[in-house]
Amino acid sequence: MKPNIGIANAMVRITAGFSMLTFLTIRAAKRRDASIHPIWIVLSSMKIAEGIVRYCPMKAAYEELATETDGKEEGWGQEYDYDPDEDKDACRHL
Repeated sequence: MKPNIGIANAMVRITAGFSMLTFLTIRAAKRRDASIHPIWIVLSSMKIAEGIVRYCPMKAAYEELATETDGKEEGWGQEYDYDPDEDKDACRHL
């Protein structure tokens, strides 16, 4: 597992993660009836971990899906049969 985010990005992730975790902890301590969803705590902890190890699994998954594996460039499945000679008449009427 090699790092796929830079130093500055890692620092931002660590800072954002600690900020979110601090906010959630203070909010839960001030109000006993506050409904802090555990998923927010997990997400903030995940941002801290991503910054420490400099590896983002979501970015790795995106890069895996975005790269061409067969060496052939593929479009979005749209085939255009455009002939510029046929379009000359349409331009003349404008």
